[in-house]
Amino acid sequence: MPRDYKREYETYHKSAKQKRRRAGRNAARRKMEKAGKVRKGDNKDVDHKKRNNGSSTMDNSTSNLRVQSRSKNRARNGGAGGRPKAKKK
Repeated sequence: MPRDYKREYETYHKSAKQKRRRAGRNAARRKMEKAGKVRKGDNKDVDHKKRNNGSSTMDNSTSNLRVQSRSKNRARNGGAGGRPKAKKK
């Protein structure tokens, strides 16, 4: 079954919680770009070291941020995070 992107946005990405988390991730990336540690298109992720119940993207202090390769950072998640499984109609 193909993904229903419109429904996914309406039920997940549009929520206030997800907008706050996305803004936190974007702010962390901009902070590291300004510090000269990452560049656009460098295939690096800005990782939040502490992961406190999903609120880790709110702690953008320099001591909590580090640059990692995409594969290393996403492997560290251990399958956690991402969009929830779609419910069958």
